Amino acid sequence: MGRIFCIIGKSSSGKDTIYKKLLNCHELDLKNIVPYTTRPIRAGEQEGVEYHFVTTEAMEQMRIDNRIIESRSYDTVYGKWYYFMAEDCQLALEKYDYLVIGTLASYVKMRDYFGTDKVVAIYIDLEDGERLSRALRREKKQCEPRYEEMCRRFIADTKDFSEEKLVEAGITRYFDNHCLKKCLGEIIEYIKSYKDIKTPVFIQADD
Repeated sequence: MGRIFCIIGKSSSGKDTIYKKLLNCHELDLKNIVPYTTRPIRAGEQEGVEYHFVTTEAMEQMRIDNRIIESRSYDTVYGKWYYFMAEDCQLALEKYDYLVIGTLASYVKMRDYFGTDKVVAIYIDLEDGERLSRALRREKKQCEPRYEEMCRRFIADTKDFSEEKLVEAGITRYFDNHCLKKCLGEIIEYIKSYKDIKTPVFIQADD
């Protein structure tokens, strides 16, 4: 039985970097699930790699066709942006394990949709000051930096990833990304612990 390993965390915590490195880890043999978004493509992104970039009209058609598994929207300073996962023949859980980037809300929706035994959360944590520095460096590289949106996301994360919401979602294991190499090593061992057993077990958080 395959599983979906869902990387979640606040903005600029390093989710994209960790996601790409885990996909390239041959011993894990994880397949990717490309989510969808209606937001504009950023510098350095490619269609079908980070996301499928679609129009709001295309998303609504998928909803009419009952193809959307989970979705969430954000009221940004540039309008409403949607992020979602859709049924599009990417998944074969009877054969493979998958890796996806999501939010706390999307993790809960996927877990409820596929079952608690098939969806595993990987929560990436990083000190707020370091996250803000990374976010600013990334935004400066954009052709049209969106500093207002960067600040909005940073503030919204405090509410979206509150301690109460993490506990409510059953998230007890955090992976500190202050040192990327150490963080990756811990995540790899965590994923391998699931792949080495036939039925999932609960792994206690570190003291």
